[in-house]
Amino acid sequence: MAARERLPPWHELVRLSNGREVLIRPIRPQDAEPLRAGFPLLQPDEVRQRFLHAVKELSPDTAQRLTRLDPRTEFALVAAEPLPPGEALVGAVARAAIDETGRNAEFAILVSHFIAGMGLGRRLMTRLVKWARGRKLDTLYGDVFEHNHAMLALARELGFERQHLPDTPGLVRVTLQLQDRKAERRPE
Repeated sequence: MAARERLPPWHELVRLSNGREVLIRPIRPQDAEPLRAGFPLLQPDEVRQRFLHAVKELSPDTAQRLTRLDPRTEFALVAAEPLPPGEALVGAVARAAIDETGRNAEFAILVSHFIAGMGLGRRLMTRLVKWARGRKLDTLYGDVFEHNHAMLALARELGFERQHLPDTPGLVRVTLQLQDRKAERRPE
């Protein structure tokens, strides 16, 4: 590929199985309004699985918070139309945030039903894992509803371990160990 055709880091143009092209790229502040505009297109269950409770609309403040990240502790990608940020309809969002321990990050992914089942969740999750490993974090984890079989299957395929959350019925935590435990062991 010629240098002029190369995409910036964390950018990938993907052709979905339905023929549509989407650009996976870092989220930008200009994505706040397209996120708000596309929010009503989501099904209530999609929203609940991402936010873990019902949300009727994405407020301007929430949209700004989701699109203005602290690059030291947060990372987010979108799968959007291959148009400039602010003009592109966003069909998927994946984010990770380093928690208060400074050693682990929590992830969340939302893929719209319009483009679900086409491998975007896997592509986005593998990029979150790559980012977390690059930060030399210990684990990447997320809380998932027990009935979100697609996300639980994806997590299992990528090596995440499932943990029961006793204080939150209906949720399970999936955790991926990012550091090689064998390398941490001292020779006896």
